[in-house]
Amino acid sequence: MDNGDKKQYTGAQMVMESFIREGVDTIFGMPGGANLPLYDVLERGGVGINPVPEGVEPKSYPIKHYLVKHEQAAAHAADAYARITGKAGVCYGTSGPGATNLVTGIANAFMDSVPLVCVTGQVIRALIGRDGFQEADIQGITIPITKHNELVLDVDDIPRAMQQAFHIATTGRPGPVLVDIPRDTLQQKGEFYWSDKVQLRGYRQNGLVPDPNEIQKAADLIAQAERPVILAGHGVIISRAYDELLKLAETANIPVITTLLGISGFPGTHPLYLGMPGMHGMYWNNRAINDADLLIGLGVRFDDRVTGRLDDFAPKAKIVHIDIDPAEIGKNVRPAAAIHCDLKTGLTELNKHVKPGERTAWFEWIDEMRRDHPSIAIRETDEVLPQFVIDSIYRETKGDCIVCTGVGQHQMWAAQYFWYDKPNSFVTSGGLGTMGFEVPAAMGAQVAAPDDTVWSICGDGGFMMTLQELATIAEYDWPIKFAIINNGTLGMVRQWQELFYENNVVSTPLKSPDFVKLAEAFGIKGLRAERKEEVAPVIHAAMEHDGPVVVDFRVTYDENLYPMVPPGASLDETIDQPAMETAPAGKQEVKA
Repeated sequence: MDNGDKKQYTGAQMVMESFIREGVDTIFGMPGGANLPLYDVLERGGVGINPVPEGVEPKSYPIKHYLVKHEQAAAHAADAYARITGKAGVCYGTSGPGATNLVTGIANAFMDSVPLVCVTGQVIRALIGRDGFQEADIQGITIPITKHNELVLDVDDIPRAMQQAFHIATTGRPGPVLVDIPRDTLQQKGEFYWSDKVQLRGYRQNGLVPDPNEIQKAADLIAQAERPVILAGHGVIISRAYDELLKLAETANIPVITTLLGISGFPGTHPLYLGMPGMHGMYWNNRAINDADLLIGLGVRFDDRVTGRLDDFAPKAKIVHIDIDPAEIGKNVRPAAAIHCDLKTGLTELNKHVKPGERTAWFEWIDEMRRDHPSIAIRETDEVLPQFVIDSIYRETKGDCIVCTGVGQHQMWAAQYFWYDKPNSFVTSGGLGTMGFEVPAAMGAQVAAPDDTVWSICGDGGFMMTLQELATIAEYDWPIKFAIINNGTLGMVRQWQELFYENNVVSTPLKSPDFVKLAEAFGIKGLRAERKEEVAPVIHAAMEHDGPVVVDFRVTYDENLYPMVPPGASLDETIDQPAMETAPAGKQEVKA
C-alpha cells in the first residue's frame, strides 16, 4: 500500500488525486454549495500529492472540467464520453436538486451498461437526516439504478471509496457508481492511502475464462445449423470485439443482425449485415429470427423490444448465449450453450473451433425476403421525409462520423437509414429511452473524439428538453451538427395514438420556437430546409462550417415509422412498410 508522505490533505484534494491516479482527464458538472470544495482544488491538480509540474499553467493540468447548464446534461455527456472512449465517464453534482438532477442520466447509464462515476456533494454531517437546506438522500434514491453507491463520512475513506468506484464501474458488466461526500468531509484533512490492488468482499469477477465444454457445444451447434443467425448486442461494443465478431461471421458464413445498441459493432455495408430486428427492425430480420434454427446471442439481454412476445421468440432455434453477466443467461431465453465470460475472450476461443459453412439455401431465402419486403425503401414524393433527410446526411458524410440520437421516431430512422461502418459510431439511449439525450450526448462524444464529426439527430420534442446546453456548446465551440427532425409533434406517441387509440391525438402536437433564431441567439449558426431540394445543400453547408450548426428540417407531420411489431405481438406479426412507389434506399455505394 502506498501511504505517500503521511502529510495531511483535504478530502477534496484526495478526490482530485484519485482522479489523477485513475487517468481521468474530463469532468462534466456544475458547482453548488455542498460540492464547492471540489471546485476549489479543480485547477490545482492533486495539490501536495501530485503537484502541478513546474512551468505548467494550473488551468491546463491535469483535468478539464466542462460547465454544463443542467446536471442531467453532465450525466448524459459523461455517459457518451464513456461509450466512445471506453473509460469511466465522470460527472459532478451538488447536494439536493443538483444530485437529483443527475438521476435520469444515472438510470440511463445503468440500463445501457455504461461506466460512470458520479461524485456528489452532501450537506454537512451534522445536518444529515435533519432536512437541512438542499438535503436529499441521493444514496437511497439511486440504490436501484447504480451498480454501487456510497456515502463517505470519514475523510480517510475517500481514496478507498474512489478507487473502488472506478473498479466497480469498469469491471465485469459496466455501470454507474455514485460517491456522495458531505461538504465538511471534503474540507476535513487526513492521510492519503492508495492500495496497490482493489479487493472487495462479495465482488468476484468469475466467468472471465469461458467453459471449454460450452465453447465446444456452441461450435458443434454452429456446424450443424442450416439457418443460423447472429444477434449482436451492446456487449460487442463494450468489449471492443469487432474483429472477433467479423471473423466468426465470415468464417462460419452467418448473417449478422445487431440490436439498437449493437449498431456499429459490425460494418453496416458488409454483405453479411442485415440491420436491426425487433419492434422497428427490418421485416426480413424478424422473419429470419422466426425461421432460424440457431440464434447466437452475443452480449445481448433479449429485451422486449427485440423479442416481441417472448413465448413466440425464435420458436425453431436453439440458442447460444455469450454474456459477461451471468444474471442475463437464461433470464429471458433458455440457451442450449451458455458461455459466461467477456465477449471478446469468448469469441476468441469460439473462433478456434468454428469451421467454414455454405448455407446457400438460407441466404437465398433471406435475399428473397429482402426483395419481397423492402421495409426501408423511401417513397418518391416532393415532401421532405425524415428518412430522406437521414439518408442524405449519410451520403454527405459517407458514414464517416459519430451519430448521437434522442428517443423516438428519429432514433429509429437513424438506426434504419444510416449504415455504420465506423466502429462504435452510434450513441443512443436504449434501455431507458431518454428523450433529450441527443444534445448532451453529442457534447460528450465530441469531447471524447475531438477530431471526428459529430451529428446529433434530434426530435423536435427531445431537443427542447435539453436545448439549454446550446450555451455550453457555444462556450466551448464544439463543432457539433444538429439535425432537428421537426415534424411538429411527439411523433412516436402520435403514431401510437393513430394506430392503437383510434387516432385520438391528445397532447402530442408541439409549438416549437424558430430553431434558426434560437441557434443564433446562442451564437450558433442556424440553417433551415423546408423543401426537398434544399436538404442536400443545407447538409453540405453545415459540414463546411467550422463551428456548431443547428439545422431545422421541416419534415412531414404524419409520417409513420415502419416496420412495426404491435405491442404484445410476435416478430412473425411484423407490420411491413405499406406498398408505395419507392426511391432506392439501403446499402448503396458511397463514392468519394
